[in-house]
Amino acid sequence: MRTLMRPAAALGSAALLLTGCAGAGALSGSGDGTRLVIAIVANPQMQDAISLRSEFTAENPGIELDFVALPENEARAKITTSIATGGGEFDAVMISNYETRQWAEYGWLENLQPYIDATDGYDDADFIPSIREDLSYQDDMYSVPFYGESSFVAYRRDLFEQAGVEMPEQPTWAEIARLAAELDDPEAGVSGICLRGLAGWGEVLSPFNSVLNTFGGRWYDEDWNAQLESPEFREAAEFYVDLVREHGQPGAAASGFGDCLNQYSQGNSAMFYDSTAMVSTTEDPDSSTVVGDSGYVAAPVAETAYGGWLYTWSLGIPATSENKDEAWRFLSWMTDKDYIQTVGETYGWQRVPPGNRQSTFEIEEYAQAADAYAEPMLAGIENADPENPSARPVPYTGIGFLAIPEFQDLGTRVSQQLSAAIAGRISVDEALEQSQRYAQSVGDTYAEEGQ
Repeated sequence: MRTLMRPAAALGSAALLLTGCAGAGALSGSGDGTRLVIAIVANPQMQDAISLRSEFTAENPGIELDFVALPENEARAKITTSIATGGGEFDAVMISNYETRQWAEYGWLENLQPYIDATDGYDDADFIPSIREDLSYQDDMYSVPFYGESSFVAYRRDLFEQAGVEMPEQPTWAEIARLAAELDDPEAGVSGICLRGLAGWGEVLSPFNSVLNTFGGRWYDEDWNAQLESPEFREAAEFYVDLVREHGQPGAAASGFGDCLNQYSQGNSAMFYDSTAMVSTTEDPDSSTVVGDSGYVAAPVAETAYGGWLYTWSLGIPATSENKDEAWRFLSWMTDKDYIQTVGETYGWQRVPPGNRQSTFEIEEYAQAADAYAEPMLAGIENADPENPSARPVPYTGIGFLAIPEFQDLGTRVSQQLSAAIAGRISVDEALEQSQRYAQSVGDTYAEEGQ
């Protein structure tokens, strides 16, 4: 099974993804001492970390933190380019379980296990096992999780009650589509469901791939023959496109995670299928108008018993950093148990980074705040099986992505086709025909290698 990367492919993907990402955004902080430059994704939980940096600098007065915070697609491109080319401008980077093992194999990341083992009380055994394993290479951790996620459905219990309908504890996608049709109310400004449609391998393909997997579809068969025009792939694509076009949010083709999160949190959608990390916003009274109105259930299924994904935003240290010891002090601060406590006490327990440590679920205040969603969140993360994502055998690993370096470019290209179909610019048949060609060109390289 091919899961690790080829450096040339990574460099090629990095170059292609760099388009439109010329600037690094504003840097913060100045003065003397060690200056750590940290590339981070501008998601709400990461913004909380930036706002709490004075807590770190008070404990580490000789270290200054300069954050480069970018939207997800831009951050991926800039970080990938820097690491793959040995740019050396970052001391710490926010990456995921997609990059960690691949970059570790080629020596692009510092092995964090010696640091972990030498840090009293850090307790890496406390990380949820599926998360820890996915961030390890040859049993050593090369990045540490800031938060972990699977996926589930958030739904407005008040709207369901008004409509006289019920949400199953384990819904099927057919049931979700039926409920979306019943609850869709354009005149009231409420869509039946919000689903990502924005192009990007980390945007629309995250939820779509989970639909594809549970429908029994796959990107490749065991011989690396592309399967994007197979009946299963076509059924999943038609289902997803039809659902979001008929009962999704307005302008769905331009909606990423952030837009859907805002749509649902502001009361404009009856359901939202996406990352379990959504709860840091949907249950935050400072950001959401539907706090306390939501129920949460497991990711929908079709042919399989599991329908979610596994993903984690984590922090690693580039091998090129000249400040590795100081960088570890920052990483360990941002991912240890005390940080969870700090966020809970400062911003409220609904804002803590979810899904990384088992002990978080044992904190009384968190358990109370997370009563509506803790169980399906933890079950989704624990039950994820990246080694066997589909009902059919595949030559790759990964649920929301394929753990091959070419997927950054391939996934982006296919996502553009899928997004265009959601926008109504092309048909699903046209999208899959073009996507099949993209995928087969990648599959041919692996078939030739005998992988």
